[in-house]
Amino acid sequence: MTTESDKGQPTAPVSLLGFFGSRVFKLRAERGWSQAELATKAHTTGAMISYVENAKRVPTDDLALDLDAAFGTDFFAEFFPLVVAYAYPSWFLPYVELERGAKTIRSFQSQIIPGLLQTEDYARAMLAPVRQDNLDDLIAARLTRQALFERDNPPHTWFIMDEQALRRRIGGPGVMRAQLERLLSAGQHPRCVIQVVPEEVTAHPGLAGPFTLLSFDQGEDPKTGKRRPPHDVLYVDGFSRGRTALDAVEVNEGARAYDLLRSYALSPEESADRIGEHLEGLKKQ
Repeated sequence: MTTESDKGQPTAPVSLLGFFGSRVFKLRAERGWSQAELATKAHTTGAMISYVENAKRVPTDDLALDLDAAFGTDFFAEFFPLVVAYAYPSWFLPYVELERGAKTIRSFQSQIIPGLLQTEDYARAMLAPVRQDNLDDLIAARLTRQALFERDNPPHTWFIMDEQALRRRIGGPGVMRAQLERLLSAGQHPRCVIQVVPEEVTAHPGLAGPFTLLSFDQGEDPKTGKRRPPHDVLYVDGFSRGRTALDAVEVNEGARAYDLLRSYALSPEESADRIGEHLEGLKKQ
């Protein structure tokens, strides 16, 4: 990926996200600004400007407004809803917005590495067989979600995965090595816990499929001004689309299943060792 677009214009856009990025580049080049200069004017980072220009990240609504302010245009704010709608399926966007505001994220995956922990190469290798027309945008959207780890106050995250996800060598040994290294690195963060349900556990509460629980801080009801009780949201993956559940009974069932999964899983330290064993096996290939 070109880190400084002054070295050459990004390739011709083939998607709405690509068109958005090419317009950022065009206006920046016309004004003779570097990426760092635009970043300062748009209250972001040079890396983010590079990502957006090269269609590697989905811009936020705030960035779209800041780009318009920097360039003296109204294009980016008006075009932003189309970009988001193309990058995220309509049924998934509400979950993305909830995920962005969550204070705690508890995720279980049975077959693949959790999306929030995937490398770009792993995500591409996993999504490519589906043959989506907007593959690049889907990958950019997935990596954009990971920006929550870059916040000053990132959420507490807990990831449990079946060992099968470690054995499934998506993308081949090289891609999988980098992915496992990413897991080991992420697991060292004080706000990230990673556990593996070992293959010797033949039955566990996650056999029904992957799911995620989002928890939030207490909020204030805008109508009454009173503090609302904390609540959780359950997201259940499906074949064609996922489903967000708000019903307290169903959410509590999900929370109980997750607590049980913790008991079946290896400890974080043992899980890191198990991931390391798979990584060492790949290094020999």
